[in-house]
Amino acid sequence: RKKLGIDYVFVERKQIIETGVYDLEGLFVRLGHAIDSIGAKRVVLDTLEALFSAFPDPFTLRAELSRLFRWLKEKGVTAIVTAERGETTLTRHGLEEYVADCVIVLDHRVAEQISMRRLRILKYRGSNHGTNEYPFIIDHGGMAVLPITSLMLGREVGSERVSSGISQLDEMLEGKGYYRGSRILVSGGAGTGKTSVAASFANAASERGERCIYFAFEESVSEIIRNMRSIGMDLETWKEKGLLQFVASPTTSFGLEQHLTTIHRKVEEVSPAFVILDPITNFTSIGAPSEIKAMITRMVDFLINRQVTVLFTSISEVSHSQTHPDAAVSSLMDAWIVLRHMESDRRLTRDLYILKSRGMANSNRVREFRITGHGIELTGV
Repeated sequence: RKKLGIDYVFVERKQIIETGVYDLEGLFVRLGHAIDSIGAKRVVLDTLEALFSAFPDPFTLRAELSRLFRWLKEKGVTAIVTAERGETTLTRHGLEEYVADCVIVLDHRVAEQISMRRLRILKYRGSNHGTNEYPFIIDHGGMAVLPITSLMLGREVGSERVSSGISQLDEMLEGKGYYRGSRILVSGGAGTGKTSVAASFANAASERGERCIYFAFEESVSEIIRNMRSIGMDLETWKEKGLLQFVASPTTSFGLEQHLTTIHRKVEEVSPAFVILDPITNFTSIGAPSEIKAMITRMVDFLINRQVTVLFTSISEVSHSQTHPDAAVSSLMDAWIVLRHMESDRRLTRDLYILKSRGMANSNRVREFRITGHGIELTGV
């Protein structure tokens, strides 16, 4: 279509004999012809080392590199130039970052056997820009940059309520359930029933005809469907109707950025009203607490700006101290439901109580939590 021109430039040292003063005049003629032949507005030079690696004289290289950038600007084209890092400098020749208008630094690191890519805008003349490191990934969908943003405190919120899927829990929340578009955390030790609470929420959404995505990081889809069938929920029906979609993958399969991108793309594809992540504590195997909180912050920011109600589950024992595993993300949550095991009279029971619920009155009672063949029941303790 004459929209793209590709020219392969190969310079090998052993094929060159230097006579007189070396310059890039030949490259300018070649590049100028390529630009004019298709009316190009953008030029990519990948990489500068392919042009300059064969010539050892640093003074000639710096002079010609500076002239190349001036020539590109005079041609009126937007130029993207890639360059390798130097041993002690940002770039190999130590000049590119000074003559360029915008410098983007890419980094690839490995931590705990998980690879991560980071992007940072070192400078951008005439523009206000973020200076943090931003995670990014490259996959079959292209390149995705995931900025670390703060919550949009100026956003509008509604007062509509949605059921938790457990009638007695709704009663503890003024008889109305959660706010639509809110963030809910359900935490408790192993076997306390967190997945059952999350599945009840998804089941209730599907019964109302609203779409829900269930991200499972610990159990397979067939396991969740089988286990929930034993307590009276037929999630398979909603899955076949497309109202409930599952995305199951172990957290160790890839890094935090890839998980976050998967969630972004799935939400954009389906446009659900509800999202469930079960459990988020599995991310501790692939990231530090600060990285996990940054990821969840970006996730929450993305979801609440789309008015998606999101429920997180977390595996942790009961504690109210500031060192509690959930304390780091609890500030992001609107409601916090705690489940726990209790032993009394040689009998093991489950309890449920509401530790936090913003914007609504809630019961301060501790209720016994029972998982029966026809769903979840809460009784007085």
